Amino acid sequence: MFTGLSAFPLTPLANDAVDESAFAGLIRRLAAAQVDSITALGSTGSYAYLSTEERRRVAHLAVEHAGDVPVFVGIGALRTSQVLTHLEHAQQAGAAAVLLAPMSYQPLTDDDVVGLFDTVTAHSSVPVIVYDNPGTTHVTFSTELYGRIGQLTGIASLKIPGVPADPQQARARVREIRAVVPAHVSIGISGDATAAAGLSAGCDAWYSVLAGTLPDPALRIARAALAGRAEEAVAASDRLAPLWELFGEFGSLRVVAAVAEQLDLVPRACLPLPLQGLDEGQRDRVARVVDDLGLDDQP
Repeated sequence: MFTGLSAFPLTPLANDAVDESAFAGLIRRLAAAQVDSITALGSTGSYAYLSTEERRRVAHLAVEHAGDVPVFVGIGALRTSQVLTHLEHAQQAGAAAVLLAPMSYQPLTDDDVVGLFDTVTAHSSVPVIVYDNPGTTHVTFSTELYGRIGQLTGIASLKIPGVPADPQQARARVREIRAVVPAHVSIGISGDATAAAGLSAGCDAWYSVLAGTLPDPALRIARAALAGRAEEAVAASDRLAPLWELFGEFGSLRVVAAVAEQLDLVPRACLPLPLQGLDEGQRDRVARVVDDLGLDDQP
């Protein structure tokens, strides 16, 4: 389950409540596109902004509408007791695995992080994906920390930040991580702009923001890279350079929300306040990129 393309959909809101119909539509769209897995309640899914009940409901909706596609569910929270509650709800919903980001307000030590994963894996009946996203969680993983957590029973995959663009440096980084974790633990790249480089360098999976809204262009990159067609994958990624530039300028969440709103997949102003999304001028720029790249022609 922990190879290929995992799509991270938005959790759209309307009037400060989860828009269940729009969310179910996003999940059905991903299942129809035949992504390899769907990860609900990742950072793109705004998990940190949702109540326990909202997260429980979203997990059930994701599994209900995903068909045969495996669903992974994010369970990150500030307190271990809260994480365990989200774990229980994800398992009750039928999640195939859970995604755990160690969140921080007070700085966490490596021992704190290892202790969290040790507790969760001891309580989990499904595999656990390690979510390394320092930009949102303010927790930074060292290679040594990957190694310590990777040895825990139940750890199935690492979601790592982007790799260097240089192919040799990218391969060296993936080899460095591979050397400290068991062979059964897959390595998944995030940072969509470097996904082609990461997959071509030996990563097993792409945990993708883009795929949650636009699965087809992401699938083209992933399928080519994982089949060993590195040049084709890089070319397909380079074609999306204007979109990657917007990701870098405004953040991937705000950009994909604007794309999804433009394509009428979700309601306007779908992000949880105080996140206000892009202004009209920025939305116009996104719309031009979507039109120029033909992304509005995706099914």
